[in-house]
Amino acid sequence: MKATLVQCNLTWEDRVASLANISSMLDAASPGGGIVVLPEMFTTGFTMNPAPVAEGMDGNTVNWMKQKSAQGGYALCGSVVIGEGGRFFNRMIFVTPEGNVSYYDKRHLHSMSGEHTVYSRGNKRVVVPYIDFSFNLQVCYDLRFPVWSRNRGDTDVIIYSANWPSVRSNVWKALLVARAMENQCYVIGVNRVGTSPNGTSYTGDSAIIGPKGELLASAEPGAEGIVSAILSREALDKYRDDMPVWRDADPFDLI
Repeated sequence: MKATLVQCNLTWEDRVASLANISSMLDAASPGGGIVVLPEMFTTGFTMNPAPVAEGMDGNTVNWMKQKSAQGGYALCGSVVIGEGGRFFNRMIFVTPEGNVSYYDKRHLHSMSGEHTVYSRGNKRVVVPYIDFSFNLQVCYDLRFPVWSRNRGDTDVIIYSANWPSVRSNVWKALLVARAMENQCYVIGVNRVGTSPNGTSYTGDSAIIGPKGELLASAEPGAEGIVSAILSREALDKYRDDMPVWRDADPFDLI
């Protein structure tokens, strides 16, 4: 399966401008098939002011995702500010070309930035089967918590959509590799570039990592770009058979 990541700048709290930029990038690249991954809050940037920008699941952004997915013949996913039942969620949305929609609400909210004060925490782990792979949906700060990311025999690819600051880029790059190796799965990490109004800068460092921790594709740091890699079902299965680390894993339950 072809996996494509879109490393892009985001226009602050401006859905129309952000989607126009992403559409232009996708149209120029013509990914074709497989899966395409966008950054966290790809219509707004990482905002702590959700009320003016929040949408419903029947809103413009989800409809745009359905349209692009159907036109391009690829699954499309990324995180969006969603308002629902009087609450706001940092929601990762996964859309297939057939119009099927799955979603995951970010569990680990970044308390140091106050994310937990304006967004509601998700409480459900979500793994989406698509073609030959099962995709574990995660958002940004979730990357720091290996128990939540753990492969429980149901994960082939972990997707992380992020607005991860450049000041901690070394952590981002190290943990993407760690999550791939410890779970013996592919990892797709997609981060934005540019600078938010509060001065936070983002260098992207988006990458696709193989199950041995090998770098399969990476975007140029600090620049917009689209890169792809092939995820091999056969190679993944062979590696897991040759090195069945999962047999020795410790059992546990999440309370």
